[in-house]
Amino acid sequence: MVPALEVSKALSRRAPVPEREGVAPRLFSAGFVGTYPPTRCGIATFTASLRRAMALPRSGVVACVDEPGAVRFGPEVVAELVRGSAASLESAAAALESFDVAVVQHEFGIYGGEDGADVVELVGELGVPVVVVLHTMLRSPSPHQREIVEELASAAERVIVQSAAARSRLLETYDVALSRVHVIPHGAPFNVSAQHAGNGSARRPVVLTWGLLGPGKGIEFGIEAVSRLRDLDPPPRYVVHGHTHPRVVENDGEAYRESLLEQVRVLGIGALVEFDAEYVDTESVLAWIRESDVVLLPYRSRDQVVSGVLVEAIASGKPVVATRFPHAVEMLRGGSGILVPHDDPAAIASALRMLLSDPELAARAAAVARAQAPTLAWEQVGRVYRELAHCTLRTRVEQGH
Repeated sequence: MVPALEVSKALSRRAPVPEREGVAPRLFSAGFVGTYPPTRCGIATFTASLRRAMALPRSGVVACVDEPGAVRFGPEVVAELVRGSAASLESAAAALESFDVAVVQHEFGIYGGEDGADVVELVGELGVPVVVVLHTMLRSPSPHQREIVEELASAAERVIVQSAAARSRLLETYDVALSRVHVIPHGAPFNVSAQHAGNGSARRPVVLTWGLLGPGKGIEFGIEAVSRLRDLDPPPRYVVHGHTHPRVVENDGEAYRESLLEQVRVLGIGALVEFDAEYVDTESVLAWIRESDVVLLPYRSRDQVVSGVLVEAIASGKPVVATRFPHAVEMLRGGSGILVPHDDPAAIASALRMLLSDPELAARAAAVARAQAPTLAWEQVGRVYRELAHCTLRTRVEQGH
C-alpha cells in the first residue's frame, strides 16, 4: 500500500494512466455524496470544501436530505438522496454513474434505514470506483453498525480516515482490509495571520470556542474555568460562537444553551462570557479565530477521533487547550497546545492561565501550530484526495475493468 501522503510522489515516478472512456490522464470527474450547504452541519461543510479543493474539471453532488425539495441547492447538486426513499436512491446511483469516481461521506445519521444502512445499498449499485470517507469511528458499535462499516469498506476501493487514531480504531474494531485504508487529515482553510492577535497590552485576551452546540461540547466546564480567571489583568473574554445543533434543538429545544446562560448568571461573570448564536459564513468564523488568543475545546467525549474545529484552530496557528480526546492527543503532541483531563474546570483554568500569562509559552505553542498549518490546508488535502482518486482509476484500468 502506498500511504496517502505519498501518493503524489508515487504517481510522479510512474507512467500516466491510459485514457478511460475519453478521460485524459488526471482529468477525471467525481461525484460527491453527503449533506451539502445550505444544510448546516459539519459534513455538509466538509463535502463542499473537499469538492472545491479537489479542483476537478467536472464534478457534481448527490445531497443527502430528509425531505425532497426542502432545500434550495446550487447547480452542482445533480440529485437528492432522500432519507428512506428507494426511488431517490436509484436516481442518486444513476447520477453518480455519470462520473468517473464516487466520493462518499459516511456518518450513520445522514442516510436512511436502520443506522443509515441505505448507504450500503447505494454503494452496491455503483459500477464506478468508490472512495468512502469515514467521519465517525465508534469504539463500541452495535453488530449492525459494525456490519455497515465492514460492507462499505469491502465495496469501496479506498477507505479514508482522518487521523491515525481513527485508523487504529478502524483496524482494531472492524474487519477491514489494511490495504484499502488511507489516512488523509481533515482539511481547513489556511488562516494564519501575519500578526498575533494578542499584541497590545491593553487588549483583553480572547478565549474562543465555536461550532454546533450540544451537551457533549462541555461548554459548562469552560465557563466554570473562566470564572476562576477573574484575577487576571486584563481578564479574558470567553466567546462562544455557534447555534445549537439542529438535532439537539429537535429533541431538547434550547435547554442546553439556556442552562449555560443561567450558569453565567449564577457565577456573576456576564462581563467575561459572550454568546453568539447566529449562523454565519466561513469567512466570519475565520475572522473570529484570527482575533482569538487561545482556542478552547472542553469536549466531554473520550472517543472523538476527528475534530474539524481542532483542525481549523491549528490551521489558524492558534494555541489550543483541549480535553484528552484521541484526535487532540494526536494533534497537540508536538506542543501546539495543552491537554487537560475531561470534566475538570480547575485543570482548564490552569492551562488557560499559563497561556494567557506567559507570552513566551503562548508564542511557542502558536509557532508549532503555524508549522502544522500548511499540511492541513484544504489545497494540500484536496491534492492528496485527487491523486488518490487518480490512482484508484489507474488501478481499475490496469485490472481491465
